[in-house]
Amino acid sequence: MNSKTKYILAIDQSTSATKAMIFNRNAELIHRVSIPHQQFYPQAGFVEHDVVEIFNNVITGMNRVVSDAKIDTKEIESIAITNQRETSVIWDKNTGIPVANAAVWQCQRGVEFCNELKAKKLEAFVQDKTGLIIDPYFSASKLSWMMNNIDGLKEKAIKGDLLLGTIDSWLLFKLTGGKVHATDYSNACRTMLFNINTLEWDKELAELCNLEMSMFPEVKFSDEVFAHTDPELIFDEPLPIAGLLGDSHAALFGQNCFIPGFGKATYGTGSSVMMNIGKEPLAAPKGLVTSIGFGRAKSIDYVFEGNIHATGDTLNWLKNELQLINDASETETLAESVEGNDGVYLVPAFVGLGAPYWDNEARACIVGMSRNSTKAHVVRAALESIAYQIKDLTDLMGLGAAVQLKELRVDGGPTRNNFLMQFQADMLQGKVERSNIEEISALGATFMAGLATGFWKDLDEIKSLRLTDRTFHPEMKESKSGELYKGWKNAVRKSRL
Repeated sequence: MNSKTKYILAIDQSTSATKAMIFNRNAELIHRVSIPHQQFYPQAGFVEHDVVEIFNNVITGMNRVVSDAKIDTKEIESIAITNQRETSVIWDKNTGIPVANAAVWQCQRGVEFCNELKAKKLEAFVQDKTGLIIDPYFSASKLSWMMNNIDGLKEKAIKGDLLLGTIDSWLLFKLTGGKVHATDYSNACRTMLFNINTLEWDKELAELCNLEMSMFPEVKFSDEVFAHTDPELIFDEPLPIAGLLGDSHAALFGQNCFIPGFGKATYGTGSSVMMNIGKEPLAAPKGLVTSIGFGRAKSIDYVFEGNIHATGDTLNWLKNELQLINDASETETLAESVEGNDGVYLVPAFVGLGAPYWDNEARACIVGMSRNSTKAHVVRAALESIAYQIKDLTDLMGLGAAVQLKELRVDGGPTRNNFLMQFQADMLQGKVERSNIEEISALGATFMAGLATGFWKDLDEIKSLRLTDRTFHPEMKESKSGELYKGWKNAVRKSRL
C-alpha cells in the first residue's frame, strides 16, 4: 500500500444518474457529484439509455469530484464501481461502439421471449440453473431481442466481433481503453444466463437466447483488481479498478451482512430485500429468487432476494395524487396523531404486486374505512403498508433458509421516518438497524476495492468502521403484531379479487 494514498474514488452508475464519490480511510464521504442522463422510451414498454452518454458522464464525474475535493490523483488508491443491475448492452469489440442503446432493467421488450420459454415449460430448468424466475426484468430476454431484431448481429457475433455485458462491464471496457472485458459474480447472476451452481456462463441458456459464448465477459471476485485505467482517457497514471458490485449487492456488503441470517432492506421508490443464506445456493421459497450476494476471498455468499414495487412511491402518491401531505416528512407526525390504524389498511398495488405475490392484476385499495376514518388513518396505513410488505419477504426468507433473520439493516430515504422504523421492528419482532450513510451501495463497492488493494486489512477492520444512526427494538406484543399482520393479509386478498 502506497503511504501517500488516502482515498478511494467510487462510481455509482444508477438508473437516473451517475455519481462520483470520494471516501477516506475512515469510510467517510468526502465529496460527491451527480450527473443525470437521459431516459429514452422509443415505443410502449421500451426503456433505453445511451451508454456513450453514461461513459462520458463517468469521465466528467471522476474529473470533477477530484477537482472539487482538491485532491491529487496520486492520493487515490483505487476506483470502485457499483451499478444499476440487469441493464444490458452489446458493443463492437474492435471499435468500442455500442450496436444500440442499452435496454434498461425496466424494459419490457423481452416479454414475448419469456412467454415462449414459459410455454415450453422451462421455468424449473431456468430456475435450477440461475436461481431466477423467467422474467423480462433480467438481461437474457433483452439481449436475445437485440440479437434477433438488429440486422447483422449474428454474423458479427459468430466472427467474434461483438461483446455483451451489464453496465459495469461496459464501463470497465471503456475505462481500460478496450483492454479488459470482465464482470463480477453479483452482476453475472442477474442476467438469467449464469449458472449459480457451476459459477459459469451457461451454454444451453446462451443458445436459447441466440448468443455466442465469445461475447461473454470473464467473471471475477469483487475483491480482485480487475484492471487499470487508461491514462490517455483519465488522469495521468493508471489506477487500479476493483470492487465491482451490482448496487443491491453492494448495499448488502456496505451494511456488513457478512454472515447467514443478516439481511438488508433498501427503502426507495420500491424496495430490495436481501438475506445472506451462506455458502450454498438454496432453493428459494415461491415468490423469491436465489442470487449470489457477493464473491470475495475466492468464496461465494448466496442470498434470497425479493423486490417490492411500491414503498417510498406510496408516500409520493399521498403527496402528488391525493395531496394529503406537502412533504413525506409530515407522515410521521400524522401517523402518530392517532392511537392505531382503526382497522384501515392500504395495499399499494398501483402496478400490481411484486414479491412474493407477483400478481400483475392486483390493484391498489384502501380497506376497512369507517365514517370515523381520517386523513391521519390513511397516512398511517400507507406507512404501515411498507413494513407489512417487508415482513412478507423476511418471513418467507426464514422459511427457506436454515437460519432465521437475525437482524435487518436498513437504508434509504423512508428510513428517516422513526414511526415507520419502530413499526417495522414491531412487525418483525426483531432488531432493525438504521445506517447513518445514504450512499451505502457506493460504500459497499468502496469496501471491496479497499480489500483488493490492502487499503483496508480485513472484514474486522471494515466492521470497525461501521456507524449506525439508530437501532429499533420491538415494543409491541407479538400477539398484537400478529393480529395487525392478519388484517394486512386479508386486505391483500381483497386487492387480488
